[in-house]
Amino acid sequence: MESLRAGGILAIFLLATLVTIPLQWAAVQFRLPYRYRLPLIYHAFICRIFGIRIKVLGTPVQDRGVLMASNHASWLDMPILSGIVRASFVAKSEVATWPFFGMLAKLQQTVFVDRNRRSNTASDRDQIRERILAGDALVLFPEGTSSDGNRVLTFKSALLSAAEIPVGSNAVAHHVPVQPVSIAYVALHGMPMGRENRPFFAWYGDMDLVPHLWEALATGPIDVVVEFHEPLTIDAAGGRKQLAQIAETTVRRGVARALAGIHRAPPPVQDDEPFEDEIPQAGSAGEAAA
Repeated sequence: MESLRAGGILAIFLLATLVTIPLQWAAVQFRLPYRYRLPLIYHAFICRIFGIRIKVLGTPVQDRGVLMASNHASWLDMPILSGIVRASFVAKSEVATWPFFGMLAKLQQTVFVDRNRRSNTASDRDQIRERILAGDALVLFPEGTSSDGNRVLTFKSALLSAAEIPVGSNAVAHHVPVQPVSIAYVALHGMPMGRENRPFFAWYGDMDLVPHLWEALATGPIDVVVEFHEPLTIDAAGGRKQLAQIAETTVRRGVARALAGIHRAPPPVQDDEPFEDEIPQAGSAGEAAA
């Protein structure tokens, strides 16, 4: 039955994707207005057929250009976020060369950056600045890699350098707003998802993507909590490193609350507060303390 489920989902996914690709290609090529709306509809549908039930907390910034800084645990992070907000992603340049998924990333209007060549830094920043000025929401993953879903890795301040980009006119120039976003995979078949089940959905280390995707589709429906936190600016934080630390602490707390089943407004984060090294697991003895 699990294989039948996965096969059916995959067939619908491929059909929906083959129908959407030419429409989105034309929208991007000719800069049609629906080039932002269509990915939102497509990914919301994909999440539905995959059996991903999403609880959204907070309000995403959609009325102006913004960088969204999110933790990263799975390839599912992209369709989940894209099914909630009109957004594109900032990804390493290697993603553009991936078969099939690289094409989908391009159609999503992803900004590809080369992290290994400093000579491209100015060009990358210009791309991001143009998109922010156009009012786009760009999602980046400051951890620099994906985790096992049980914890949030250290946010690399260098990956948040785009937050230093000034936007606006000279008279009212300001830095790009950064909105922390936390994603937590909290339940499988309606039951709290423990540490042993997260590898079915978290994609990290040397896992092969295609077998992992098949296993995730066969395993069953999941519940995900996505929290959009209050936007930050580098000016209010006091610098790029402080901004990275505050964003990391905010996201870590959001993930911890979601895994503990606590959905409430978080207290404000101060830049001098210590980080929590461990995230309590749903159903663990430390849950109540979280």
